[in-house]
Amino acid sequence: MQALQREIPEFLAVGAKEHQRRLAFLQQAGAGPAVVWLGGFRSDMRATKAESLSRWARDNGRACLRFDYSGHGESEGDFATCTISQWLEDALAMLEAHTQGPVVLVGSSMGGWLSLLAARQLPPGKLAGLVLIAPAVDFTESLMWAQFTDTIKRQIMETGLWLRHSEYSPEPYPISRALIENGRGHLLFGTPFRTHCPVHILQGMRDPDVPWQHALKLVEHLPDDEVTLTLINDGDHRLSREQDIARLIAAVAAVSAR
Repeated sequence: MQALQREIPEFLAVGAKEHQRRLAFLQQAGAGPAVVWLGGFRSDMRATKAESLSRWARDNGRACLRFDYSGHGESEGDFATCTISQWLEDALAMLEAHTQGPVVLVGSSMGGWLSLLAARQLPPGKLAGLVLIAPAVDFTESLMWAQFTDTIKRQIMETGLWLRHSEYSPEPYPISRALIENGRGHLLFGTPFRTHCPVHILQGMRDPDVPWQHALKLVEHLPDDEVTLTLINDGDHRLSREQDIARLIAAVAAVSAR
């Protein structure tokens, strides 16, 4: 399959005064509902799944928007100082400025959590569907803080920062006290909620970062929505293999058709 030529991003100014930053985005025109990519923690809009989804959208005449959060990829900002609130603000600003009509949010890992948070703030009729890939709902609390040792917790609280080794990058990920504490204001688990749209979850059962039981917990929290859960027996966290991409595109097409 021929690779897409590297596109030059546009930029959107988000935030006020000293908090303003320029977010990089790539947009292509087409029919709706527009497909909007929300990437994962430390990922970017040129990652494998995002590029594949963009290629599919272009080949099928679909509108598509992808962007980098603050401190990610080609956007401005210091990752170590960013929070869930800031990344949610980024997503909502992009949706307001660069989409018209209904959208399908495709959220990967952290992007799955942000997609669900955005769904609670979008106006009625804006959200046509959600496709969530290993959705890391409440990850700062249940998948990070709850798993950290007392030593790590103490370092975060006393110094404000801990560098976490990553299997996906040669550089460690900075985990800040601000990220953990801010995340507690956005927790979803504990009370059932509604997205008012079809939801399709893709989850690998060999995912070391977001256990497949986490996806089941999410399904339990959406009792009144139309939810499809696809468990991939040999799937990892990234779900970027050819067969995984095919499942992703099929899910986006199916949700869009509804």
